[in-house]
Amino acid sequence: MKRLITKGLMFGNLIEVSSPALVERYNRALQHLTGKTTTLSDFHIDISGYSPEVGDELGDDLYLNPNGCNRQFILLTTAQKTAPLLHIKFSTSRGILEQFITANEAQLFALTARDAVAGELANSVYEVSTPAKLFDIRKITVEADTIGAHVRDATKLAGLIDRFRREPDAWRDDLLIAEMIGLAKKTGDVTRVPIALPAMGFEQPNFWTSHFGGIYIFRALRYPGVIATLPKQSLGAVPVAPVMDLRDRNEIADWLERNELAEPIVQARGTDVAAILRQKMDFILVDAADALNLDLGSATRSDLRKIAHRLGAGLPEEFLGLAALLRWVEGAGEWPRITSEHPAYFYTLRARAGKDRDLVNMLLAELAPLDVRQMYITHKELFYASYARWSERKRQYVADFLEREYMVDRQGAREALFGPEPAMDETHRPELRDGPRPAHDLVQAVGPWGAVRGRR
Repeated sequence: MKRLITKGLMFGNLIEVSSPALVERYNRALQHLTGKTTTLSDFHIDISGYSPEVGDELGDDLYLNPNGCNRQFILLTTAQKTAPLLHIKFSTSRGILEQFITANEAQLFALTARDAVAGELANSVYEVSTPAKLFDIRKITVEADTIGAHVRDATKLAGLIDRFRREPDAWRDDLLIAEMIGLAKKTGDVTRVPIALPAMGFEQPNFWTSHFGGIYIFRALRYPGVIATLPKQSLGAVPVAPVMDLRDRNEIADWLERNELAEPIVQARGTDVAAILRQKMDFILVDAADALNLDLGSATRSDLRKIAHRLGAGLPEEFLGLAALLRWVEGAGEWPRITSEHPAYFYTLRARAGKDRDLVNMLLAELAPLDVRQMYITHKELFYASYARWSERKRQYVADFLEREYMVDRQGAREALFGPEPAMDETHRPELRDGPRPAHDLVQAVGPWGAVRGRR
């Protein structure tokens, strides 16, 4: 993993905490939330205030996420909103924290100037001992205050001021006046500079969780569904159907099509489809060559072409399917019919625009695991776990490629592969499936590569 850290591919964009004042504030917040402190004089934190160095010192990577279902957070600066979230347990957590900081940025800027802000992404579930309990998680509430309770005291002072103004004889109440003065010394003049940090609620209908090997839960769709990484029987009884696992390729393809969640990359407007296909084919060749212990050379496209010639009839089916599609894209071959049973099928898809775009791309990364670029961008937890199992050759190739081709323009690469970022309030509205389709929309009319045949 040191190679990834050096190249900025892991623990990148974390916030440095090195001043004694910030370290002291962090320790006060840490003591308040967990009863623990750190002896480190400098470390780095993510958007939630989690520090990999502190986690290593404490021997607990979940020291801010007890039971993995109610993440706590420590804010030392509003700059944390651009940092990543490490050790993700729920796919929605980072987005919720970012929206909370953005919506309250002015207040948080003022509060963190004097103290650390600590809080929790709270829900009604305190442990997830069974998969069924995940379905009780529907709304996340963000609650926060400074360690010195400035927000609570400001709310109390505002109430006392209102009482002072309403009650005719309040000016004679020495206890009331003394309490107001005491609170004002701590909060300042809340009539001129109000302090408020109201609890914010976020609906969580569709999400991924790393619990139980990884589960995708889609409830707010026309056709709900659950997709598990482990065999679906391991989930037991859950309140949403159908339940699928990654081996159910036909069922997943059918479900994606019925919900209009995915589209073939050949339909993407303004996209260099040929370049994307070639790069996917390169990744597949590297994996095949590595499995056979073949020398990658400098892993240039010319070197990989030589490897393809050496493999000959042993070329992976994923490679052959994408090669057939590439020939069609470049006008050198017939339209290939790639069914959902074909190993190349999910490599040809990307998520449609909409609020679930990133979640669907995350799922597609699991269904097309040889596309390491998509895996790194959309599913870092899976990428790091996969990286740990790769050979040194493949690790070097992938790290060099991502540093060279992705890190120089991350936003541009994401838009080229997946389209523009969806707006915060963008929603996915499935069209009615009744009635005729436009004649030119042949691919969409019959499914990406012919009608999807789901097993019933």
